[in-house]
Amino acid sequence: MAVAVVAFGGDGKQDKKSPTESTRRSPSPSLSIPSELPSLPSEVPSVVPTLPSEVPSGVVPSDLESLFPTLANDEVPYYMLKKGDCFDTFDSLPGQAAKRSCTKPHDAEVVKVAELNGSYSTDSALKKAASALCESTLERKAARQPAGTVLGTLVQYPDSSGYKIGIDNVACSLAADIGKGTHKLTKPLK
Repeated sequence: MAVAVVAFGGDGKQDKKSPTESTRRSPSPSLSIPSELPSLPSEVPSVVPTLPSEVPSGVVPSDLESLFPTLANDEVPYYMLKKGDCFDTFDSLPGQAAKRSCTKPHDAEVVKVAELNGSYSTDSALKKAASALCESTLERKAARQPAGTVLGTLVQYPDSSGYKIGIDNVACSLAADIGKGTHKLTKPLK
């Protein structure tokens, strides 16, 4: 689930009071053009400061990538996952996925990425729409897996704040044993 931070003042409710009107007029500025404009100097200084030819070391890092944060363990927001990506989930980082090799133990595999369309103002409306986008694909794909392989489904979708800012991807995944960690997928799904 994508998370966006929205700050409200006070109790978070919109102020329903109507604005008050003022009957007083505020003073308006008066504009006037001076009768004489100042003259420019007749000579321009001949000495122009120069910049150093070399930037002192330590001012700009030699590795500009060090200025950008990196995610540990191949972590990505769920909405950047693609069909066929295998990943682990973390209860402490909802909305994040740690990409894993499909041939190594992992929690889930994306079987479909879909896009939400329409207007949804609540998280429950988004959940319902996301689940509908995934339902038939997850059922069909789960039925093709060997017994005991897939123990659940995982539908990741944006919350209403994320959707309002343009996050509209839904990741539909088949999962091993999300949350309990006792059962893992160990190869790509069929």
